[in-house]
Amino acid sequence: MELAWNSFFIVLLSFSCWGLDWESDRNFMSAAGPLTNDLLYNLSGSLGNKTSNFAAEDKSIYVCQQPVPAFLLEYFSSVRASEITHYKVFLPWAQLLPAGSSKNPDSKTVQCYRRLLETLKAAQLQPLVVLHHQNLPASTVQRSEVFAHLFADYATFAFHSFGDLVEIWFTFSDLEEVIKELPHQESRSSRLQTLTDAHRKAYEIYHEKYASQGGKLSVVLRAEAISEILLQPSTSSLAKGAVDFLSLDVSYECQSEASLPQKLSKLQTIEPKVNIFIFNLRFQDCPSTRKNSALLFSIRKAINENQNLTIGFDLNTFLSCSPSSKKRSFMHHVLTKVIDWKESFGFPDFQLEFLLFTLDSAGTALSQAICFYCSQLFVLFLSQHLYIFCFVLSTHFKPAGQINKPKAAAACKALSREYERWKEEIGQNFSLTTLRHCISFFLPYEVAHLILKTHARVWHHYNSYYRPQQQGRVGIVLNSDWAEPLSPERPEDVRASELYLHFMLGWFAHPIFVDGDYPPALKARIQQVNQQCPSPVAQLPEFTEAEKQLLKGSADFLGLSHYTSRLISKTQQDSCIPSYDAIGGFTQHVDPAWPQTSSPWIYVVPWGIRRLLKFVSLEYTRGKVPIYLAGNGMPIGETEDLFEDSLRVDYFNKYINEVLKAIKEDLVDVRAYIARSLIDGFEGPSGYSQRFGLHHVNFNDSSKPRTPRKSAYFFTSIIEKNGFLPKVVKSLPPPRTADFPTKIRAFPFPSDVPSKAKVVWEKFSNQPKFERDLFYHGTFRDDFLWGVSSSAYQIEGAWDADGKGPSIWDNFTHTPGNNVKDNSTGDIACDSYNQLDADLNMLRALKVKAYRFSLSWSRIFPTGRNSSINRYGVDYYNRLINGLVASNISPMVTLFHWDLPQALQDIGGWENPSLIELFNSYADFCFQTFGDRVKFWMTFNEPTYQAWLGYGSGDFPPKVKDPGWAPYRIGHAIIKAHAKVYHTYDEKYRQEQKGVISLSLSTHWAEPKSPELPRDVEAADRTLQFSLGWFAHPIFRNGDYPDAMKWKVGNRSELQHLATSRLPSFTEEEKSYIRATADVFCLNTYSSRIVQHKTPRLNPPSYEEDQETTEEEDSSWPSTAVNRAAPWGTRRLLNWIKEEYGDIPIYITENGVGLGNSKVDDTDRIFYHKTYINEALKAYRLDGVDLRGYSAWSLMDNFEWLNGYTVKFGLYHVDFNNRNRPRTARASARYYTEVITNNGMPLPKEDEFLYGHFPEGFIWSAATAAYQVEGAWRADGKGLSIWDTFSHTPLKIGNDDNGDVACDSYHKIAEDVVALQNLGVSHYRFSVSWSRVLPDGTNKYVNEAGLNYYVRLIDALLAANIKPQVTIYHWDLPQALQDVGGWENETIVQRFKEYADVLFQRLGDKVKFWITLNEPFVIATQGYGYGTAAPGISFRPGTAPYVVGHNLIKAHAEAWHLYNDVYRASQGGVISITISSDWAEPRDPSNQQDVEAARRYVQFMGGWFAHPIFKNGDYNEVMKTRIRDRSLAAGLTKSRLPEFTESEKRRINGTYDFFGFNHYTTILAYNLDYASWISSFDADRGVASITDRSWPDSGSFWLKITPFGFRKILNWLKEEYNNPPIYVTENGVSQRGERDLNDTLRIYYLRSYINEALKAVQDKVDLRGYTVWTLMDNFEWATGFAEKFGLHFVNYTDPSLPRIPKASAKFYASIVRCNGFPDPAAGSHPCLQPEDAEATASPMREEEVQFLGLTLGATEAQTALYVLFSLAILGVCCVAFLSYKYCKHSKQGKTQAGQQELSTISAF
Repeated sequence: MELAWNSFFIVLLSFSCWGLDWESDRNFMSAAGPLTNDLLYNLSGSLGNKTSNFAAEDKSIYVCQQPVPAFLLEYFSSVRASEITHYKVFLPWAQLLPAGSSKNPDSKTVQCYRRLLETLKAAQLQPLVVLHHQNLPASTVQRSEVFAHLFADYATFAFHSFGDLVEIWFTFSDLEEVIKELPHQESRSSRLQTLTDAHRKAYEIYHEKYASQGGKLSVVLRAEAISEILLQPSTSSLAKGAVDFLSLDVSYECQSEASLPQKLSKLQTIEPKVNIFIFNLRFQDCPSTRKNSALLFSIRKAINENQNLTIGFDLNTFLSCSPSSKKRSFMHHVLTKVIDWKESFGFPDFQLEFLLFTLDSAGTALSQAICFYCSQLFVLFLSQHLYIFCFVLSTHFKPAGQINKPKAAAACKALSREYERWKEEIGQNFSLTTLRHCISFFLPYEVAHLILKTHARVWHHYNSYYRPQQQGRVGIVLNSDWAEPLSPERPEDVRASELYLHFMLGWFAHPIFVDGDYPPALKARIQQVNQQCPSPVAQLPEFTEAEKQLLKGSADFLGLSHYTSRLISKTQQDSCIPSYDAIGGFTQHVDPAWPQTSSPWIYVVPWGIRRLLKFVSLEYTRGKVPIYLAGNGMPIGETEDLFEDSLRVDYFNKYINEVLKAIKEDLVDVRAYIARSLIDGFEGPSGYSQRFGLHHVNFNDSSKPRTPRKSAYFFTSIIEKNGFLPKVVKSLPPPRTADFPTKIRAFPFPSDVPSKAKVVWEKFSNQPKFERDLFYHGTFRDDFLWGVSSSAYQIEGAWDADGKGPSIWDNFTHTPGNNVKDNSTGDIACDSYNQLDADLNMLRALKVKAYRFSLSWSRIFPTGRNSSINRYGVDYYNRLINGLVASNISPMVTLFHWDLPQALQDIGGWENPSLIELFNSYADFCFQTFGDRVKFWMTFNEPTYQAWLGYGSGDFPPKVKDPGWAPYRIGHAIIKAHAKVYHTYDEKYRQEQKGVISLSLSTHWAEPKSPELPRDVEAADRTLQFSLGWFAHPIFRNGDYPDAMKWKVGNRSELQHLATSRLPSFTEEEKSYIRATADVFCLNTYSSRIVQHKTPRLNPPSYEEDQETTEEEDSSWPSTAVNRAAPWGTRRLLNWIKEEYGDIPIYITENGVGLGNSKVDDTDRIFYHKTYINEALKAYRLDGVDLRGYSAWSLMDNFEWLNGYTVKFGLYHVDFNNRNRPRTARASARYYTEVITNNGMPLPKEDEFLYGHFPEGFIWSAATAAYQVEGAWRADGKGLSIWDTFSHTPLKIGNDDNGDVACDSYHKIAEDVVALQNLGVSHYRFSVSWSRVLPDGTNKYVNEAGLNYYVRLIDALLAANIKPQVTIYHWDLPQALQDVGGWENETIVQRFKEYADVLFQRLGDKVKFWITLNEPFVIATQGYGYGTAAPGISFRPGTAPYVVGHNLIKAHAEAWHLYNDVYRASQGGVISITISSDWAEPRDPSNQQDVEAARRYVQFMGGWFAHPIFKNGDYNEVMKTRIRDRSLAAGLTKSRLPEFTESEKRRINGTYDFFGFNHYTTILAYNLDYASWISSFDADRGVASITDRSWPDSGSFWLKITPFGFRKILNWLKEEYNNPPIYVTENGVSQRGERDLNDTLRIYYLRSYINEALKAVQDKVDLRGYTVWTLMDNFEWATGFAEKFGLHFVNYTDPSLPRIPKASAKFYASIVRCNGFPDPAAGSHPCLQPEDAEATASPMREEEVQFLGLTLGATEAQTALYVLFSLAILGVCCVAFLSYKYCKHSKQGKTQAGQQELSTISAF
């Protein structure tokens, strides 16, 4: 019976942590070990090893020696099955470092211990590793003074050598024994101090350098020595400070039980409380193990008395799994009664009770099977904090674990009876709700039996019901090693190998693919073993004949997983141990020559897969059923190179080749090969330590980025070749650039000054920001060319490889003083020259249609001349182009991207005229060599920068600083070189190759600083002409420079007293040659500049000064690492090109953003591409620009010229610190792929406008708040409010505004009612000023004058058929109450109730819609957290908001109950609360942390107040958990979030009649971890937020127009709170600086948001009403009057404060009239007919104008104009009459002169 007790307590202790407040029961450590020599002797003997090297009675700890015993894995697995989680390993310092120094380790011993630890991990046991137990190295014994340093050196060595396999370390396991080993001339305390120092050093080293996530270190202390250690400050760190948990060696004398609490009492003095691990537990003079087990709980009770936590136990005493003959003897024992055993753990409010029930019968073995935990645990939940654990340990368990089900059922019935008896005896007042049914534990054979039958039924179900329609296939995947005979010449080994395959594969394959039954060899072997053993060790179930028929043929294919092979021999000695090998009668071996992987069970044996496939084909499929290889691969370890996985490449290469042999030579029908696995994943017991993935996953990054390994590229190449044949290059048709004329129709005349393209500024510069930035949905043309860009020097590396010649950039970056950041070079860059497969994989993944790259001139022609062709370079580009063509990606090739061969620079570079011909020669070679596949050529990239930076400023190579002359000379040469190459292609290659050729030009957009000033418009145009027109004008217009450039440079040259212009001139012949030398327009653009005219200095001459402009960026534009982003400039630039150069096809060949952050989550880059591409889309769809393609810069991070590697432009991140240069897709890569897939930005289905109507009875309303509109701040006895005080405090309100007058609604009831009638609303939501009704906040005095204002307002509303919706509190607390603490003082709950009572009593007969509080979130956070709202408290951000929120919730509940209990019956109204919340979307929906952050954001904002009221009376778990955890982490004893009592919860829960909801906007959320010491609401929430740049702005920084979020949050409310009736009580948008009443933005907002509300109604959200914020412009809190939300304009310059309807008022009125959105397809609807709205008081003051020096009103000026016009007509008539008289009386004679004069007058 002892064994049963032992097994019971092992299992019991593994579950004992359930009752404790531990992080997780999975962290409980049940420990065994270490290995001893006698244990290994017993194990080896029991497993048939006759040549054991271990001694029978040797109790010493095993010192690892190669080879590690093969049976250890099986033994460790049996230990793990006994619920042991950890195993002790003692490292031998003396053997690992014989010389005492880490410089000379014993490598064999190190390798042996690594293999031992790997075996433990393979068995799912975690090692507990002790650095030193006994036997110090000789060198340390004599050198006590340096012992700590030597030990630290040894510890560092151990951490480095084994740290990847070990998470828990101990420095010493027995300090007393080590003390004895140190020199005895020193005192004991001195030696103890030496060990303390050694331990502390090891602890510090571990945590500074090696501690993995969860890694811990301790030292083992004897329990009786705790007192001594704690009393000495010098050694106390052994128990606290320098340990992660306390480890105890407990030696317990059972005869002196009372001494235990005394021994452990010193633990109670340790602060803070510690986790305790019982490392050793030894019992002395104890009568039985059963007694020992009971004593375990005495120990736990003593330890835990003062809230210390036990995290583990040494259970070696209870582990009796040794397979010696004594242990394997049968136990005959009958236990017929229930044994009651109870032990209270003494935890607060918790009691754990245990009941053990066992059934036994004579003659049945309880053997080693118990150590495999064959008993089945089930839990009975009885009452609060009471559990029963029932173990049914039936001795009808067979040794392998089969249970006799009838006996188990009897056990359960007996248990039920005994439980009832036991419950009556205890007399506890609780009820048993459910007695769980007993669950049998099935043997593997019985489980397999069920699996087979289940598979067959599924196959037949599919075959009968789904196959005819779906035409699919159903099979099964089986796993099998190959079994090779250890000695092929021995027949018994051959038979054993066959039996191994039958046991592993045939077990499942034979019934399905052969005859419906198990293999005869399998059945015969199990029968033989059962006959040889005293009792059966295994039972193979039998199939019925019907089941056999069902099984046979129930698969369309055989899926096979295979990883490795084994050498198999017949077992030397049969055994009755119920193990896999023992039952099968075989022994597994491996060949030492086989390469091993990081997995202890996978060896590389490629030929095994071919033999296995042949065996499967002959034995099972027989050519009738195809084979699918469903899993094949190998892992690498975390310590290996995570990207350069050459061993795996070799594995795949060899295994796949063997599969190919099986197919081709053995004619095996293999249809598929599936590599394991796509990505690294969780590998069961090995966790994440073994990496099978073709892609590396960074599990430490919240976005879990995937980075391809070398094996991924290899596997891709295999797929492309479909094996191992060379690729066959498929010819690709030309890129879709059809209909391009061979010659563009260039304008034959020069551009004007300023150019006619100035119409672009006239069209766009006065756009409102809202209209300019509004996102446009649509798609590009079907053949739009989506691409990505790079350039040779920036990515290729291999700067001097394979005969490449140096370029000017090679020379430049190797020259000191080049100003390249970090002295970076492009020597390696992205190593694309050697990583072609990686680059092609990225391009395919992006789904681009084109790849723009440049050729390295010096890689093809090392000297720059065609006499030095480098075939290696040519081959690289051929392979690249072939790879692109094969992937259906069009190459877009740039001939020259700044990297001139140094040999040509040595002869003068581009200043040497011979360069034109040399460049043509180079281009000719490229056309001839690559032109059959390349259909898109660019001669030069960004010649403007090449000329200015290389030859003007001298920042780029060749570093020529000649700013006034050289740039123009270089530009001149480049234009002629381009024209030469163009004509070469046009005349020699175009007809055959049918490609296009151009050059890539660059510019920023230039926006005039003052568009209304012609001089600034001209300056902007000039900027574009100097940058873009410099090269575009000669090529795309008339062959010559733009006049703006010629005039400016010419005039300034003359002013500089130069004989000729510094700008060279073309001959007429050259102009003709240059003109129209481009087929398309290629544009690189990144940003915009604001430009204005300036008059710069004349000398020294400079290209930049010649432009006579100054440029700047707007600080409001989003910043990047290089330029600020201004996407709208792209649309304008494309329009300018169209106007300036005609309707030419345009390709954007570079556009992207540089960021300093290398993170994979590059949201800013997504925003950049999203907005820039959208502006390009507008140009194409709205403006008719012929845009044909877009290429993002750049494919991957690269060498960014002078910025080196500090600026990242890549869609793919490149790790330049890793020699393999791994590429990882950023979030922007996924986004760009999505854009390509959609061919633009089509409108999502869910965003399409919905026409329809809201339900009948839907409430339409408008809202205001007392302080914001009423004014009259001291009128008629009103008391001060906190907003009166706050707004009169300096620096609190924008523009020093206040609400003293506001909209003066206190005196303008009639005007406000007229404004409401303009809108046609049925309801008006307003708030009552608490201090106007109760001046001091209490009901001691009611201000009747103030109350009368609300009575008059309500009467006026009802008279106009408008129903009041009254908010009791909208933020304006009486100052008198704030003076006593305000909402932080709990007495305010009663004050608020009394205030509400006054309103219910005096106004309730007319008000039927009450809102207790408006936006309590804002009250708590802004008023008492940030201090940005009244009362402006900000110095308790971690506590005050929660206290305030607590009181707000209770105040609401009391007001609700007051109305419900006293007034509802008589008044018949409804009452609830208004809660506000933004919607939150995850910044990256694929990032789980971002998803959780978004949920947390909403729960902390809306859920804070909604959860207690609408759910369960308490705060949501997210808030409670987060705030409690952070409070405790900061050292507090409880959460900063107050707790409700149970009675408060009941009173709060359900205090609503509807859900009042305010919503305005949406944010993008992501996780942000604050330091634990930061105490604030934001830190508790742990969320940072951003907004999408494509979302339109409003007049408020926090409010972006995001209609989609409205529908989503309404649906969230529905799901979260069981679809309560919802009234939207605020929704609207602000604007700043409104210039007129045509508020287009607000109309857009209302239309889109209300439409989303209509969609929510369609989603079955119970939405009852909508309220717009706000009726009129008013005092917007801290921003004063700057932000205007009103549908009515309030003219604050007019003392009468008229309310003037805006366009949005008329629009909202139409929605109200229509109760939604009538479908225009159904014809005109009467509700859409506009009704004239009227101003509510005197109109705006008539505009005054100047007329003939007089200041007149507009009407007066009009009258004066009419008078003046009349007088003018009269004057003309008089002149005509006088002329007539003159002519009549003139002389009759006509002279010639007279005739001429008459003619002139007549003409006049």
